[in-house]
Amino acid sequence: MHAAYADPSAPSLPLHIVAAHDLAAFLDGAGAPWAVWLRATGFEAGLGELRLLPAPDGSLAGAVAGHGSAKARQRQRFGLAKAVGALPGGTWHLEHALTGADLSEAVLAWLLSSYRFTRYRPGKPAPGPARLKEPQQVDAPRLAAMAEAEFLTRDLINTPAQDMGPAELEAAMAALASRFGAKFGATVGEELLEQNFPMIHAVGRASPARRGFWSCGGARPGRA
Repeated sequence: MHAAYADPSAPSLPLHIVAAHDLAAFLDGAGAPWAVWLRATGFEAGLGELRLLPAPDGSLAGAVAGHGSAKARQRQRFGLAKAVGALPGGTWHLEHALTGADLSEAVLAWLLSSYRFTRYRPGKPAPGPARLKEPQQVDAPRLAAMAEAEFLTRDLINTPAQDMGPAELEAAMAALASRFGAKFGATVGEELLEQNFPMIHAVGRASPARRGFWSCGGARPGRA
């Protein structure tokens, strides 16, 4: 799957991000229409804590997510992912006072939370994730590339070994190299000994599948 931002022209709902020390000011300001509701539900702006915000007609007006305390954020990265994962599907934008690394982390947390592993769910599409409009003041393409790299890693890990043997790993790496115009190769069989990989060769002899060493980029090519 791909990490993607929402259509910037689509209607969207706000996700207010509020740190614990800013909660009182939020309830007196932008959050005033929902202050009674938030207090009644015990919202304390803890890291990853989420409340959906009702509109007067009963529809959804947005949501508020806690950004916790500085100490909580030091203990746990990507804490906002929990809140984003609980949002209804659709298009959202951020209402926040975040800057710099805090904002980049929040956006990356959002992208990472959209990961779904659906290979073994034919006919059962997962519910669409909440999509974020590309925020300003961040390197959005870089963050999307980081999320996609994580998605590929998760796909490879989540695929059972019966479907992700050496040949499949080789194909995945070759496809990745081809996508970015990188050089790819693999060292196979007795070539492992010639290239001084005796331990990998020894392991491979005990397996019906060939095992070996892959390389990408400018490194010497090889295959398992």
